[in-house]
Amino acid sequence: QVQLVESGGGLVQAGGSLRLSCAASGRTLSSIDMGWYRQAPGKVREFVARITGNSMKSYYGDSVKGRFTISRDDAKKTMYLQMNSLRPEDTAIYYCFAGGFGTGQGTQVTVSS
Repeated sequence: QVQLVESGGGLVQAGGSLRLSCAASGRTLSSIDMGWYRQAPGKVREFVARITGNSMKSYYGDSVKGRFTISRDDAKKTMYLQMNSLRPEDTAIYYCFAGGFGTGQGTQVTVSS
């Protein structure tokens, strides 16, 4: 069993930065892909980023490429999403996922213009 808890969301002005964290408890996840989705009100869920097990590769949604960076610290069982140059359209609830173990409860990110 794996539990995921996101944190680090908040209110920031356009152009600002935030770093999200996803803390995992339970089994070791070092070999499991992890990542982030987001969902804005009235919109479908959108893929944000994914990092493979052992941090071999990372992938990004087109709307965040060049602005967001995903990383993980398997010793701490924590994954991060560094978000720079934030835009109002980045406003959403951000969820982390780990393989087939589901998602956390999400953390709200609000970017004001």
